[in-house]
Amino acid sequence: MIATSLNYSKISQLSKTDIAYKNLNQDLSPFYNLSPTIEHFEKLIEAKKLQNIDRATLNKVLTAQYQAINKLENRKELIESLLSEDTFTIATAHQPIVCLGPLYFIYKIVSTINLTSELKEQYPAYNFVPFFVIGGEDHDFEEVNHIHIFNKKLVWESNEKGPVGLFGLDSLKDFLGQLKQVLGNSENADYIYQVIEKAYTSFETYFEATQFLIDTIFEKYNLLVINMYDDQFKKIFSPIIKDEILHQTSKQLVDQSIQKLENLGYKNQAFPREINFFYIQKGLRERIVFEENLYKVLNTDIQFTENEIIAEIENHPNHFSPNVIMRPLFQEMILPNLAYIGGGGEIAYWLERKTQFEHYNIPYPILVRRNSVIWVDKDSSKKLHKLGFASIDLFQDIEVLVKDYIIKNTETNLSLSENKSQLTAIFENIKTIAESIDPTLSSTVVVEMNKQLGVIDQLESRLMRASKQKHDTQVQQIRNLHQKFFPNNGLQERVDNFLPYYLKYGDDFLAYLFQYLKPLTADFLILEAEI
Repeated sequence: MIATSLNYSKISQLSKTDIAYKNLNQDLSPFYNLSPTIEHFEKLIEAKKLQNIDRATLNKVLTAQYQAINKLENRKELIESLLSEDTFTIATAHQPIVCLGPLYFIYKIVSTINLTSELKEQYPAYNFVPFFVIGGEDHDFEEVNHIHIFNKKLVWESNEKGPVGLFGLDSLKDFLGQLKQVLGNSENADYIYQVIEKAYTSFETYFEATQFLIDTIFEKYNLLVINMYDDQFKKIFSPIIKDEILHQTSKQLVDQSIQKLENLGYKNQAFPREINFFYIQKGLRERIVFEENLYKVLNTDIQFTENEIIAEIENHPNHFSPNVIMRPLFQEMILPNLAYIGGGGEIAYWLERKTQFEHYNIPYPILVRRNSVIWVDKDSSKKLHKLGFASIDLFQDIEVLVKDYIIKNTETNLSLSENKSQLTAIFENIKTIAESIDPTLSSTVVVEMNKQLGVIDQLESRLMRASKQKHDTQVQQIRNLHQKFFPNNGLQERVDNFLPYYLKYGDDFLAYLFQYLKPLTADFLILEAEI
């Protein structure tokens, strides 16, 4: 593999906030605590030591979860290490997308694991454990029920409602049949299908299936996968649940941060509500609203008086599910966590949370932008070089690329800029003569000049179109390559699933990622196969 780095400011598909944070623009500094440098972790370690983390409950819940997926033997020592006050976590999180979704899902995990390795080298007196947090309480099934593979969209169909993590697995049978057919027959295909099939047929809930699948794919690495949907975790979080529902604290705090960010020209990422919790049970996840002095669960007949909802929080805290505004607080209250690894959108909504963390006296983690990668396989690399391009050229607009190719590969000079300059000089001379006779004629000359320049522009465009037709095959190759790496002008990592890369590279796919992904660096990566 050949690794090429590109500054994030060169990537047009990324947001202003994403680029600004990655480049540590000063105007964003009020919205985070410590910048993502290796030296700053020491300060956060000291702050996190002062937080009262219930490590015993964390150990107990993880032990039970890993027993349920028959994985405790391999992870017992790692889970036990969390009981030590000298052990800290580095976390990432995502909704449980079927078959681990787009490539960035994998990149987040690799970035998280690699950061813990860097920290261990820098701070050998401490232990660092990478965590993946399953966001399975969400009910947006359409966001997690499909993958894109080999230009096909495979969809998991289910009639279940409520939190996706509590879905059963029977409805995945048709999806597995489609997947097996698409993967084909090879050693790598057979192995990875067996892993996925076992995950999606061996357990009761999609939570457990996702936990098993991620753990198995990253079995060689010391990763822990955690399901936060647990009564014991929610009991720890219940004081904040109660405060948020009764006093609606977060909306004002987050809105103020959003307004300040908007004043600086940054778009808001999440929308706080008066109450930022859902009421959740199997088959149900609906927002809680306060109306007519009652706490009501939308689209149901469930409602509570103030005393009743306090009792419900105390007796059944797991009936309350945090939305995107509250999830960061929940995660950081449960884990002895130092950093959150996320994509540009995630970093943007975390930047809106600093004052919320300060209000609840919870240490604000270091925000680390996950690595972004474009893969250029050997066949694509050969085509690029044959067309006269380097992989870095792909980041240009497609029409610029095509025009560049045509100009380089056409003997006739297609640019009429020199002719336009000559014409402009002629009209400027006419304009001077006209002004000497009648100043009002000047504007007439300018209008006529612009007309003629427009005619030359049209002729230049026709010459370019004709030349494109002569090179139609090569132009189509350029468009196809650009579409492959920037599908619908987005990023490859937001569309492609990891499976085609695993079929091609096998275990080397992850090995390459672990070799090159370093989340504290500031560059976008191009990984190109050597020809």
